[in-house]
Parts: sequence; structure tokens; C-alpha cells
Amino acid sequence: MESTKDVRDRLRDAGLRATRPRQLVYETLLEIGGHHSVDELVSLLGDRGHQVTRMSVYNVVADLQRAGLVLCADTGPGRALYEVAQTWHHHFVCRVCGSIADVPCVRGEKPCLDPPSAFNGRVEEAQVIFRGVCETCERHE
Repeated sequence: MESTKDVRDRLRDAGLRATRPRQLVYETLLEIGGHHSVDELVSLLGDRGHQVTRMSVYNVVADLQRAGLVLCADTGPGRALYEVAQTWHHHFVCRVCGSIADVPCVRGEKPCLDPPSAFNGRVEEAQVIFRGVCETCERHE
């Protein structure tokens, strides 16, 4: 786990002011890992004695995402899920239990897919969502 000073430094290095809500949300995402919704973060922060409004958490994850510290885990329709941005990757979503797992990107950087040559425009990222049955669910089928 990173220290509070490390988190503040990382926020500042990304061009953000190290506000208390940003520190709390980023520290929490670092600590718990995985993919989490804003509602989960609000609830967890509340359980830890930190009352941060839902709107504040939405604003914080948007700031962290723009700064490249947090990714919105594209898992398809439904609630947005956030995770700490460490390397560019994709996601596998189990159609049985809904679990989400990170899948390394072949290139390891954006964009990992090239559009057809007839495409006009600049592609900045491409996201792939793998769907299927996770190993745990497959053992129980």
C-alpha cells in the first residue's frame, strides 16, 4: 500500500491538486484493487468513516481518469466500473457469475487495434471485451 505522501505526490505529478476526496478515492482504489462502481466507493468510504458525496466521487473519478491515474473498465452495458490505471488492458466478463478479470493487451498500449484503411480519423484507443465462462463457473457447469 502506498503512503499518503506517495498518493499526494502521484496526484500532483499527474497535474492534480491533492484534495482530500481525491486522496481518499485514489487510496481506496489502490488498496482494494479490482473494478468498482461509484456507489461501491461511496459505501466503502462511508464504512470507513469518510462521508464523501456520490457527486464528489463521480467528479474525482472523472479527474483521475483524465489524469491517467484511473481507467473506466469497459465491461459493456451497466454501471461504470473504475480501477487504478497501471497498464493498458482489456477485460473478460463471465456471463454466468459476472466476474471481471483483466486480460493483457497484445500491444500493451493504445490503440491496440487498427481501423480499416478506409477509415478517416484518429483512433486513440480500442477496447475489447471478452465474454464467456470463467474457470470457476466452468467447473460447476
